[in-house]
Amino acid sequence: MLRRLFSPRWMGALALALLFAVLAYQLGHWQYGRHEFKVERNALLDAHYRADPVPVTEVLSDRPVDRSSKDWTKVTATGTYAGRQVLVRNRPNNNVFGYEVLAALTLADGRTVVVDRGWVKNSDLGASVTPDVPPVPTGEVTVVGWVRPGETTQRKSLPQGQVASIAVPDVEKAWGTQVLDGYVVLDTERTADGTPPRPDRLQDPDRSLGPHQAYAFQWWMTVPLGLLLICLGIRRELRDEDPDRPVKPKKVRIWDEEDY
Repeated sequence: MLRRLFSPRWMGALALALLFAVLAYQLGHWQYGRHEFKVERNALLDAHYRADPVPVTEVLSDRPVDRSSKDWTKVTATGTYAGRQVLVRNRPNNNVFGYEVLAALTLADGRTVVVDRGWVKNSDLGASVTPDVPPVPTGEVTVVGWVRPGETTQRKSLPQGQVASIAVPDVEKAWGTQVLDGYVVLDTERTADGTPPRPDRLQDPDRSLGPHQAYAFQWWMTVPLGLLLICLGIRRELRDEDPDRPVKPKKVRIWDEEDY
């Protein structure tokens, strides 16, 4: 069998089988990496999501949020809303697309935090019409929410008061002021008069692990498939060339016997 394997025909098949084995292993490794990423994300959510809030300035600064340790940290901030709200286009919430609503919260030290107050659906008159949005409360407000890292700018030209992503350069341009890096997804919002009206609450973060682990095992199980097919092919080829191989008698069908 080894002598037949080293023939030009089967060497080509062997090269393809080895290439497939390497590719299947790498794809399995990639899928398992996706699984591990979601496991770590869920562990971070478990540690942060329902924890006691910390001051927002302990987490947000002029530097990007550390995704591995600070993402979804629960924070609190007190200040006043300034400027008009900014809408983020094409944002899903419970499988419906609409706008996320951003507001600039000015802290006592003059720094500005981006607060994602929630979501509103598209206007019934079409995407070209801005939907009605609950206004920000006046006076001092205390917000509690979760820190998220800033997004990548998409550099799209949109109507005034709208952005394509929650990116620092985009919101700074919309408001004409510098903001801390990252933003806060609103949980609660309170003023001296109580809880003001707000946009719809964003859905809770996804905790599903998905099928990545199963896909990884499936890819790894196919690693030896090409080599197995080569072994079967060579074995069959050698068997067909054996002159002493007994010939299997041909089956006679009933209707063939009736012809005699």
